[in-house]
Amino acid sequence: METVKSAQRVLAILELLTAREAPLTFTDIAGALGYPRSSLHSLLATLVRSGWAELDPVARRYTLGIRAWQAGNSYLRAVDLADRARPHMERVRDALGETVQLAVLDGRHNVYVAKVDGTQLLVLASAVGRRLAAHATGVGKVLLADLPAAERRALLSAQPLESFTEHTLTDLDRLEEELALVRARGHSEDNEEYTRGVRCVAVPVRDHTGRTVAAMSVSVPTIRFDQSRADDTLARLTAAATALSTSLGWSPASAGGYVAR
Repeated sequence: METVKSAQRVLAILELLTAREAPLTFTDIAGALGYPRSSLHSLLATLVRSGWAELDPVARRYTLGIRAWQAGNSYLRAVDLADRARPHMERVRDALGETVQLAVLDGRHNVYVAKVDGTQLLVLASAVGRRLAAHATGVGKVLLADLPAAERRALLSAQPLESFTEHTLTDLDRLEEELALVRARGHSEDNEEYTRGVRCVAVPVRDHTGRTVAAMSVSVPTIRFDQSRADDTLARLTAAATALSTSLGWSPASAGGYVAR
């Protein structure tokens, strides 16, 4: 696979700043990586402007910036969330025999942070760490539905919505109608929108503020997904997500549904 040289170099700088305990001078970085000085100046300036690196104006030494700290904390939160979620996910899997997934939002994509495979044979595109287009998945639509309207619109209109099957919603207005329905009923459905022959039900996981911080889903082959199965799946999934949300400080008595934004 072709890689972008500048992206590789930025990552190498971040890895160097991560590995060294002491702040580094420009000369230290240039010597360790061997990059041309002119391009290194530009790369470091970009990292400093974006907050991924910091430059001490007096000592003229570089360290990791606040964005690296934020990313690290975000990763740790996802790991902690996955650990908390697993027992709840396993109970749903044991009751239904189907695959249960947990995802968080990253821009226009949902990222899977936990997955419990079902006993039924089912090949899914999801895997822990994998990113899928949020508009085409059940978990993704749950996560998108909770974003402030202006933020969501800007995010989704930045580039065309990709089609994966004939059922994928690629018209932004139609997708917004679907997300309004998700907010109203408190769950999302993926009707073969990412993978033919697979349907999905997803529900929000909320923190103490009522904000949707993750989405939990169950995926079922369309051939097995009759109304009785759908109702049972939604009930068990909702109970699991409610229990997980409660462990994160959310109170069903004080907050319900999506937070108005």
